[in-house]
Amino acid sequence: MANPYRSKQGLSARPVGTADEIQLRIDPLHGDLDEQITGLHSQVRRLKTVAQEIESETRVQNDLLADLQLTLSQAGAGVKNGMRRLNRTIQQSSNHIVHVVIFGLIFFTIIYFWFKVVGK
Repeated sequence: MANPYRSKQGLSARPVGTADEIQLRIDPLHGDLDEQITGLHSQVRRLKTVAQEIESETRVQNDLLADLQLTLSQAGAGVKNGMRRLNRTIQQSSNHIVHVVIFGLIFFTIIYFWFKVVGK
């Protein structure tokens, strides 16, 4: 054997200085590395494009959510104001109903006594 560290897969291990480091040597005789690197490079480019599209879509969705949240808060304020107006209107109309009922009682009482007096 020409190289005692050469493995069957084309990789060989070198002795390292520290336990945290691993060094591998790729044997160019086994496999076409240029084609694999080119393929990996194109896949990384596609992944980068997909990641950029995801990022832009996320920004658009976040903008839509912010607009929706603003619209909902404005709608909530409008409903709150409408409820206040409705409560005021109901209170005023209930006062009107009380006045109509009192007027009706007085009117029918007068009519009753009128027929009692005139009917005799």
